[in-house]
Amino acid sequence: MALRIKVSKFVKIYNYKNSMKKIISYRALFGATKTTELAELKTTYRNLIKEWHPDKIVNDEERKAEAAVKSKAIIEAYDLLVSIAPETHALNSEEYSRITSTLNIEDFDYKDEKLKIIFQDNIVYEYFGVPKNTYVKFVNAPSVARFAKRHIYNSFTFRNVSK
Repeated sequence: MALRIKVSKFVKIYNYKNSMKKIISYRALFGATKTTELAELKTTYRNLIKEWHPDKIVNDEERKAEAAVKSKAIIEAYDLLVSIAPETHALNSEEYSRITSTLNIEDFDYKDEKLKIIFQDNIVYEYFGVPKNTYVKFVNAPSVARFAKRHIYNSFTFRNVSK
């Protein structure tokens, strides 16, 4: 029963534009914190999917459609939370340092406090919760790479989305 309450509560906030609010709502869905371990996320994910998998529901098309939406939201939340987890960052820290210190920025995009930076070799990272004034300073900086190294790379929650 507790899972149903969490998921239905989550669906109401699922479409928030603000990326940090999305992360907070996903953490609330999973009962997670910034330091929650991957094993705990995986266990919660499996329990939620067992509860809301559309194939589990028979003879009720409306509830099956609701379960499809909720399971899609659960999968999206899990993917995001795993990609920003401290364990994931620790595993990839060497590669992240290499990318941010040696590869040039080819392009970037900003929307709803989410900055997407595209490096050489089509490696893409998203940075969440970047204020508009920081983005404006980034765009107007004489060297965007230098500004990013000083003010973005290690200051905001990030994930690799180029996979």
